[in-house]
Amino acid sequence: MSSLQDQLSNLVYSTDGGRVKEEKPEMDITPSDGFAHVRRETKGRKGKGVVTITGLGLDAKALKALAKKLKQTCGTGGTVVGEIIEIQGDKRDVIKTVLEKNGFKVKFIGG
Repeated sequence: MSSLQDQLSNLVYSTDGGRVKEEKPEMDITPSDGFAHVRRETKGRKGKGVVTITGLGLDAKALKALAKKLKQTCGTGGTVVGEIIEIQGDKRDVIKTVLEKNGFKVKFIGG
């Protein structure tokens, strides 16, 4: 039975049902504590600074939309990694105003 499951996990197309798509497990959203935690980090980035935003309690689609808005407002690049938004550079004040306009309370973490 185990070898049958191994074969099915590599199955791409079946004559019975056509293309077989593997179901992706949905990511659980960590609930927010009411604050968006804004932190400046350089560790693991060859000295380049990024601002990370955590604790938003949003799903992946809403995180990407918020990251896009932040990147456009700051005029820099950035990405979404898991439930963390990373914005390049040190634009904490601009990020704070955008987050407050979107209804988040902002808490700065670290220096």
